[in-house]
Amino acid sequence: MKRIFDILFSIVAFIVFLVPVIAIILAIVLFERHPIIFYQERIGLDKKPFKILKFQTLVENIPTKTGKFLRKTGLDELPQFINVFKGDMSIVGPRALTNFDIERLKWNSEYHKIRWNCKPGITGYAQIYGGQNKKSSWFWDTKYIKTHSLIKDFAVISISFLMNVFGKTRIRRVIWADKDLK
Repeated sequence: MKRIFDILFSIVAFIVFLVPVIAIILAIVLFERHPIIFYQERIGLDKKPFKILKFQTLVENIPTKTGKFLRKTGLDELPQFINVFKGDMSIVGPRALTNFDIERLKWNSEYHKIRWNCKPGITGYAQIYGGQNKKSSWFWDTKYIKTHSLIKDFAVISISFLMNVFGKTRIRRVIWADKDLK
C-alpha cells in the first residue's frame, strides 16, 4: 500500500510542482549556468546504493543565489520525487545517508541493521522533530521504522509542507505549544 501511495503522490507532485520546476530550471540555466541536477550516492533499503537527485545549489561549496532560496524552501529536493517514482526512496522515511555519514555516525554494526529495513524518505520524523544529532536522529528514524502508517505519513507530509512554507521554528512552536525544542 505504501508503494502505491508513493507512486500516486509522486505523480501528483510532478503535476503540482511542474511550473516551479520549470522556473527553477530556467533560473539555473539562464542566470547561473551550472549543472541543473546534483547527483550523490546514498544508501537505501537493504543498504543498496542509489543516486539521489537534487537541484544543484552549491558551486565549489558556496551556495548560489538561486541555491540559497531553494535550500531555505526545500525546493532543492523536488527532483527526489523521481527517486520515489523509481522506487529508490519513499515520500516519508528515515533520512537518506551517504557512506560517509554511516561511517561518521558509526551505524555499520548489527545493532544498527534495522535502519536499512525501510526506504529512505524525502521527509521523516527526524526532519520534523529536529533530529540533527546522532542520538535524536537514531531515535526518530527507528521510531518511524517501527510505527509508520499511511495516516502518520500524511501527518508528516502536512507538517513538512507547513515547515517549508512558514518556517520550521514557527510551525514547531504552534504544534508543540511553545515547548522547549532542542
